[in-house]
Amino acid sequence: MGFIEEIKRRRTFGIISHPDAGKTTLTEKLLLFGGAIHVAGAVKSNKIKKTATSDFMEIEKQRGISVATSVMGFEYNGCKVNILDTPGHQDFAEDTYRTLTAVDSVIIVIDAAKGVETQTRKLMEVCRMRNTPVMVFINKLDRPSKDPFDLLDEIEAELNISVRPLSWPIGNGNSFQGVYNIYENNLYLFTPSKQVLEDGIEINDVNDPKVEEYIGEGAANSLREEIELLNGVYPDFDREPYLAGQLAPVFFGSALNNFGVKELLHCFLNIAPSPRDSQSDIRIVKPDETKFSGFVFKIHANMDPNHRNRLAFVKICSGKFERNTNYYHVGIGKNMKFSSPTAFMADKKSIIDEAYPGDIIGIPDSGNFKIGDTLTEGEKIKFKGLPSFSPELFKYIENADPLKSKQLAKGIDQLMDEGVAQLFINQFNGRKIIGTVGALQFEVIQYRLLHEYSASCQYEPIQLYKACWMKSNDPNELAEFKKRKSQYMAKDKFGRDVFLADSSYMLQMAQETFKNIEFHFTSEFD
Repeated sequence: MGFIEEIKRRRTFGIISHPDAGKTTLTEKLLLFGGAIHVAGAVKSNKIKKTATSDFMEIEKQRGISVATSVMGFEYNGCKVNILDTPGHQDFAEDTYRTLTAVDSVIIVIDAAKGVETQTRKLMEVCRMRNTPVMVFINKLDRPSKDPFDLLDEIEAELNISVRPLSWPIGNGNSFQGVYNIYENNLYLFTPSKQVLEDGIEINDVNDPKVEEYIGEGAANSLREEIELLNGVYPDFDREPYLAGQLAPVFFGSALNNFGVKELLHCFLNIAPSPRDSQSDIRIVKPDETKFSGFVFKIHANMDPNHRNRLAFVKICSGKFERNTNYYHVGIGKNMKFSSPTAFMADKKSIIDEAYPGDIIGIPDSGNFKIGDTLTEGEKIKFKGLPSFSPELFKYIENADPLKSKQLAKGIDQLMDEGVAQLFINQFNGRKIIGTVGALQFEVIQYRLLHEYSASCQYEPIQLYKACWMKSNDPNELAEFKKRKSQYMAKDKFGRDVFLADSSYMLQMAQETFKNIEFHFTSEFD
C-alpha cells in the first residue's frame, strides 16, 4: 500500500465526556467490534471482574474512573483506527486538553438521562478552538431518559453546535426497543447483552410494513411521526460542515449492551477525517509531506511497573516514521535514534518498524523529552497549541520514610514530567511544593508514589493563590522584586523563576509596583 493510501485510511480520534457518561465503556465496545479484544470489561461491575482495557493503572481499576489518557489502535474494515480514551473527571482535565491536540476528530458521549454536563461544555470549548469535527453518542437509552428532541435542543444550545441525528431511538428505559439507523436505513432491535454483537434488519425505509412486525403498530406509528418531524426540522446530513466543526452527527444507543455502537463506528469510518494539517510556529505542516515530523503530547512513567520504564507519546504529523533512523530532537538540538518504538493497546505494547501520519507511537524515554517537544528530519519547528495551566491547589510534599528518600525524589521527578501536576522548590526554605488543577491529583500522586516507587509521602497545607511565571526586560527591577519577595520565590522543574502569590491582593500590588515585570499565569512548555 502506498504512502498516501496509508494516510487516508487512518482515523485518530478522542472520546470525551463528563464522568460516568459511559465513555470508557464505549471505548471497550469499539475495541470489541474491532476484534482488538474478545471480552469487554466493565468500569464498574460486580459480575464482570475484568476491568476496562483503557483503565490499566491500578488506581483506575480500584476507583472505576480514568485518570490518564489511554491509546489503543486496531484495524477495522480496511481502516487503521487509533482511539484515545481520556479522563472525564475535571481534576484530570489538563491531560484531556493536551490529548485533544493529538486527535483529528472527537466523539462526545452524553448520558441520556442527564444531558449536557459541565465537563462536556468545557471540553467542547477546546474542540471549538481547534475546529475539531465532533460526533455525539447519546448513551444509556436502556434506562429512563430525557425526550430525544429535548436532548438535541440542549446539545445545540449548550455546546453551540448544529446537530443532525443519524439514528433514532424507539422508546427508552423499559420501553426501549431499539434504534432506527437513518444513515444506513436499518432497524436494530434491542436485546440486553454485554457481549453479543447485533446485526441490523434490512428495511426499505421507515414506512416498510416489516417495521410493524418487529416493534408493533403503536411504536411504528410513533417512529414514523418522529422521523417525519426530524426531516422537517433538520436538513439532510452534509459532510462539509461536519469536517469544519460546525455540525455534529448524533447517534443513540446503550454502550453497556453493545447497542448503537456498530452504527456509530461504521458511520464514523465513512465520514471522519483522515490526518489533518498541523500548525507549527513557522508554517502549516501537511500529513502528505515526505519528511517526518511529530510532537510529544504526553509522557507516562511506569507503563510497566516491573521495569520502571517511561514512555513519550508521539503524534506523527507528516512523513513516515522508521525504526532505527536518526531524527532531530528540536528541543535539545540533537539527533536521536529509536530502536524500540511501540504501538499500543492500552498498557500492552508491540514494537513497530514504521508508522504513518495520524499514528500514535511510544518512544522509551530516559528523560530526554518533555511535553511539547518536536521530532523532525532536521527542520527547526515547534508545534503549537499544547495548553498548560497554572495550578489552582498547592501542598507541601514531605518524605514519610527517611530510608526511601531516593525513591521519593525519583518518583516525584518522573510523575511531574507527565504534566499532571507541577513541582516548585521554595527558594526561601528549600521545601517542595506540588501544584495541581484538581484535588484528586494529590491522592493519585500519593498512591502512585507508594505503589510504583515504594515511596511514602505526606502533605502539609499551604495557602497560595497563584503560581506566576515572570519575564522582564529590566534585570535590576527583576532582581529587586526577587529580593523583596524572597520568601515567595520558587523555581519550577525547569529552573524558571516562579512567584507564589498567597492572595489576589498581593499579586495585584506586585503588578502595580513592578511595572516592568510581566506575570504569566500559564506555564508554557518551551
